[in-house]
Amino acid sequence: MVVAGFASIIFFKIFFTLQYGIVYVTIMVEIKEYIDINGHNRFERWFNRLNTVAALKVRKYLARLENANFSRVEGVGGGVFECKINFGPGYRVYFGKDGAKLIILLAGGTKKRQQVDIKQAKELWLEYKKRRKED
Repeated sequence: MVVAGFASIIFFKIFFTLQYGIVYVTIMVEIKEYIDINGHNRFERWFNRLNTVAALKVRKYLARLENANFSRVEGVGGGVFECKINFGPGYRVYFGKDGAKLIILLAGGTKKRQQVDIKQAKELWLEYKKRRKED
Protein backbone atom coordinates (compact mmCIF):
# COMPACT_ATOMS: atom_id res chain seq x y z
CA MET A 1 0.00 0.00 0.00
CA VAL A 2 1.43 3.37 -1.04
CA VAL A 3 0.27 6.48 0.78
CA ALA A 4 1.74 9.96 0.25
CA GLY A 5 5.18 8.74 -0.70
CA PHE A 6 5.40 5.76 1.64
CA ALA A 7 5.00 2.01 1.51
CA SER A 8 4.00 0.81 4.92
CA ILE A 9 5.54 -2.30 6.49
CA ILE A 10 4.27 -2.31 10.08
CA PHE A 11 2.09 -0.13 12.20
CA PHE A 12 2.88 1.13 15.69
CA LYS A 13 2.09 -1.46 18.36
CA ILE A 14 2.30 -1.56 22.14
CA PHE A 15 2.36 -4.87 24.00
CA PHE A 16 1.86 -5.38 27.71
CA THR A 17 2.97 -8.60 29.37
CA LEU A 18 2.85 -9.64 32.98
CA GLN A 19 5.50 -11.94 34.40
CA TYR A 20 6.08 -12.58 38.08
CA GLY A 21 4.06 -9.51 39.06
CA ILE A 22 6.09 -7.18 36.79
CA VAL A 23 4.48 -5.42 33.83
CA TYR A 24 6.69 -5.25 30.74
CA VAL A 25 5.88 -2.76 28.01
CA THR A 26 7.16 -3.39 24.50
CA ILE A 27 6.86 -0.54 22.04
CA MET A 28 7.34 -1.40 18.42
CA VAL A 29 8.66 1.13 15.96
CA GLU A 30 6.78 1.76 12.74
CA ILE A 31 8.83 1.17 9.60
CA LYS A 32 7.96 2.66 6.21
CA GLU A 33 9.76 2.52 2.89
CA TYR A 34 10.38 5.89 1.27
CA ILE A 35 9.08 6.47 -2.24
CA ASP A 36 10.96 9.29 -3.96
CA ILE A 37 9.45 12.13 -5.99
CA ASN A 38 9.70 10.01 -9.16
CA GLY A 39 7.69 7.20 -7.57
CA HIS A 40 10.69 4.92 -7.05
CA ASN A 41 11.17 2.84 -3.92
CA ARG A 42 14.92 2.21 -3.81
CA PHE A 43 14.79 0.00 -0.76
CA GLU A 44 12.14 -2.27 -2.29
CA ARG A 45 14.03 -2.50 -5.59
CA TRP A 46 17.21 -3.53 -3.75
CA PHE A 47 15.42 -5.93 -1.39
CA ASN A 48 13.54 -7.70 -4.20
CA ARG A 49 16.84 -8.53 -5.94
CA LEU A 50 18.22 -10.38 -2.89
CA ASN A 51 18.19 -14.15 -2.81
CA THR A 52 15.87 -15.81 -0.30
CA VAL A 53 18.51 -16.42 2.39
CA ALA A 54 19.82 -12.84 2.22
CA ALA A 55 16.27 -11.44 2.24
CA LEU A 56 15.50 -13.43 5.40
CA LYS A 57 18.65 -12.10 7.08
CA VAL A 58 17.72 -8.52 6.18
CA ARG A 59 14.16 -9.08 7.40
CA LYS A 60 15.54 -10.38 10.72
CA TYR A 61 17.45 -7.14 11.22
CA LEU A 62 14.37 -5.09 10.27
CA ALA A 63 12.47 -6.99 12.97
CA ARG A 64 15.15 -5.92 15.45
CA LEU A 65 14.64 -2.30 14.40
CA GLU A 66 10.88 -2.73 14.82
CA ASN A 67 11.59 -3.74 18.40
CA ALA A 68 13.79 -0.65 18.90
CA ASN A 69 17.00 -2.73 18.95
CA PHE A 70 19.62 -0.46 17.41
CA SER A 71 22.67 -2.50 18.47
CA ARG A 72 23.96 -2.89 14.87
CA VAL A 73 23.25 0.72 13.86
CA GLU A 74 25.64 3.62 13.38
CA GLY A 75 25.03 7.17 12.21
CA VAL A 76 26.66 8.04 8.89
CA GLY A 77 25.87 11.76 8.98
CA GLY A 78 23.09 14.03 7.81
CA GLY A 79 20.48 12.23 9.91
CA VAL A 80 21.03 8.92 8.08
CA PHE A 81 21.75 5.66 9.87
CA GLU A 82 23.30 2.43 8.67
CA CYS A 83 22.29 -0.99 9.95
CA LYS A 84 25.17 -3.41 9.38
CA ILE A 85 24.24 -6.99 8.58
CA ASN A 86 27.11 -9.44 9.01
CA PHE A 87 26.21 -11.80 6.21
CA GLY A 88 27.39 -12.38 2.67
CA PRO A 89 28.99 -9.28 1.15
CA GLY A 90 28.19 -7.21 4.24
CA TYR A 91 24.66 -6.02 3.60
CA ARG A 92 23.63 -2.55 4.76
CA VAL A 93 20.23 -0.92 5.28
CA TYR A 94 20.06 2.88 5.29
CA PHE A 95 17.30 4.76 7.07
CA GLY A 96 16.32 7.96 8.79
CA LYS A 97 14.43 8.34 12.05
CA ASP A 98 11.43 10.65 12.04
CA GLY A 99 10.87 10.99 15.76
CA ALA A 100 11.29 8.18 18.24
CA LYS A 101 8.77 5.76 16.77
CA LEU A 102 9.07 6.04 12.98
CA ILE A 103 11.83 4.72 10.72
CA ILE A 104 11.96 5.60 7.03
CA LEU A 105 13.83 2.99 4.97
CA LEU A 106 15.80 4.76 2.26
CA ALA A 107 18.01 2.20 0.54
CA GLY A 108 20.04 -0.96 0.90
CA GLY A 109 23.45 -2.02 -0.29
CA THR A 110 26.69 -3.81 0.46
CA LYS A 111 30.04 -2.94 1.98
CA LYS A 112 31.55 -2.70 -1.51
CA ARG A 113 29.21 0.15 -2.54
CA GLN A 114 29.00 1.70 0.91
CA GLN A 115 30.12 5.24 0.07
CA VAL A 116 27.86 5.51 -2.99
CA ASP A 117 24.92 4.08 -1.04
CA ILE A 118 25.47 6.49 1.86
CA LYS A 119 25.56 9.45 -0.52
CA GLN A 120 22.29 8.35 -2.16
CA ALA A 121 20.66 7.72 1.23
CA LYS A 122 21.60 11.21 2.41
CA GLU A 123 20.09 12.72 -0.75
CA LEU A 124 16.89 10.73 -0.22
CA TRP A 125 16.71 11.79 3.41
CA LEU A 126 17.02 15.47 2.47
CA GLU A 127 14.28 14.99 -0.12
CA TYR A 128 12.08 13.25 2.47
CA LYS A 129 12.51 16.08 4.98
CA LYS A 130 11.76 18.71 2.33
CA ARG A 131 8.60 16.88 1.18
CA ARG A 132 7.47 16.37 4.76
CA LYS A 133 7.88 20.06 5.52
CA GLU A 134 5.77 20.93 2.46
CA ASP A 135 2.89 18.68 3.59
